[in-house]
Amino acid sequence: MQKGIIGKKIGMTQIFDEAGKMIPVTVIEAGPCVVVQKKTVENDGYAALQLGYGDVKVQRVNKPMKGHFEKADVACKKTLKEFRLDDCDSLNVGDIVKADTFAVGDAIDVVGTSKGKGFAGAIKRHNQHRLKETHGTGPVHRQAGSMGACSSPSRIYKGKGMAGHMGAEQVTVQNLEIVKIDAENNLIAIKGAVPGPKGGIVYIVDSVKA
Repeated sequence: MQKGIIGKKIGMTQIFDEAGKMIPVTVIEAGPCVVVQKKTVENDGYAALQLGYGDVKVQRVNKPMKGHFEKADVACKKTLKEFRLDDCDSLNVGDIVKADTFAVGDAIDVVGTSKGKGFAGAIKRHNQHRLKETHGTGPVHRQAGSMGACSSPSRIYKGKGMAGHMGAEQVTVQNLEIVKIDAENNLIAIKGAVPGPKGGIVYIVDSVKA
């Protein structure tokens, strides 16, 4: 991983390229992030940088975290995230990472928390079909149907698509493209949609499949 940053989803809009083609984009407020901790192979067994994003009042932070920020001599941050960068030596504690760490045309992966849908049935949650409307099927047209065989195996297999809590889970969208960067306002326009609601925290990293 060469680059990584924490951001906040602002919303979706559209921009036009030189040829007049409309491109749907998601606008992310990426950074500024501060390096709160630097992990090394000697001390921790691996090299990584812990970035902090979003200021928070001191009284909103518990004592251990307050000491953690005081040790780094940085303001208290709302979100912390580790990034295992290939070149961690280029940054030190207290350094600022901004949106211009990326460039237009970069292929990226975006990690976010999807919108919560609450308790959902098998049709909405797993895209299953409705049951037959005739031949004595009702009144269970939207239920999951057969759970499996009878006396053998006498249980339901793991992974069976059933009703349950839908959404509110970590989702990664791969191979998105950066269309535009506003370095002055720390804004990144990403082609396509990214997971999560407006105001949701997202993590932007280099694409693993680029």
